[in-house]
Amino acid sequence: MKIKHRSWSDRIYVTFAYTVLVLLCVSIIVPMMQVLTVSVSPVEVINSYGFHLFPTKFDFSGYQEVFRKSIIWTAYGNTIIRTVLGTALTVILTFMGAYPLSKKSLPHRPFWTALIVFTMFFSGGLIPSYMLIKNLGLMNSVWALVLPGVVSVFLLLIVRNFIAALPESLEESAKIDGAGELYILWKIIMPLSMPILATVSLYSAVGHWNAWFDSMLYIQDEHKQVLQLILRRIVIDGTLDPSSGVTDSMDKPVNTESMKMATLVVSILPIICIYPFLQKYFVKGTMLGSVKG
Repeated sequence: MKIKHRSWSDRIYVTFAYTVLVLLCVSIIVPMMQVLTVSVSPVEVINSYGFHLFPTKFDFSGYQEVFRKSIIWTAYGNTIIRTVLGTALTVILTFMGAYPLSKKSLPHRPFWTALIVFTMFFSGGLIPSYMLIKNLGLMNSVWALVLPGVVSVFLLLIVRNFIAALPESLEESAKIDGAGELYILWKIIMPLSMPILATVSLYSAVGHWNAWFDSMLYIQDEHKQVLQLILRRIVIDGTLDPSSGVTDSMDKPVNTESMKMATLVVSILPIICIYPFLQKYFVKGTMLGSVKG
């Protein structure tokens, strides 16, 4: 077998691509190592100069303080409920909306598509959205965090393109065998659409898990706040109590930097654990969903 040698242009391109990838990896790994090291380091190590990529001494008082706070676990539960509920509704409604839009037989399909795309570029703004949520009686509830963005136009179009790219002969064969529309939808189209639905699930789950601004706007009850808002308060103010300027009710002094990093590590663990299982579907679904416009 004859081996084809790479040209100089190919070598330069490959070298440039790998250099960029290495730099991206370093830009992600170094901050993560810094966060992990600070979260398990004592005060004298944290206050010393330079990066701390590997722990030299261990002090888990930051994690002890985080695990001791009931408000963090309450916020953790609120975030999990929001993420699961929001992701489930997004996947179901996005799939149900994308399926009819993928059909050429849909009356006035270009008009409906253009109308949906229009909402992706223009919105009412923050104040009308707040007034709408308030007038609907959704304030201080999880529905105020889930319903406003339950369907993303971007994800809707990706799913629509994916379904439109499926062979029409599959549906025609099923109809010849006597299958109805609902049977075709749930038994044929949906199983074939699992890669793109996994992609939508990952997008939605990460978005809900990291969201905090809407919770700050619509949630007044401290025990209904999400984890990211509590994390923001700890990172910016160094406190769990919004009315005080110091960390609340500590039994012993704990370095605030260690507690900040420990809270950050605890908050990102679920996404880190889930992502590897969805990565293959994420890549495949994104590529296939962007083939056909």
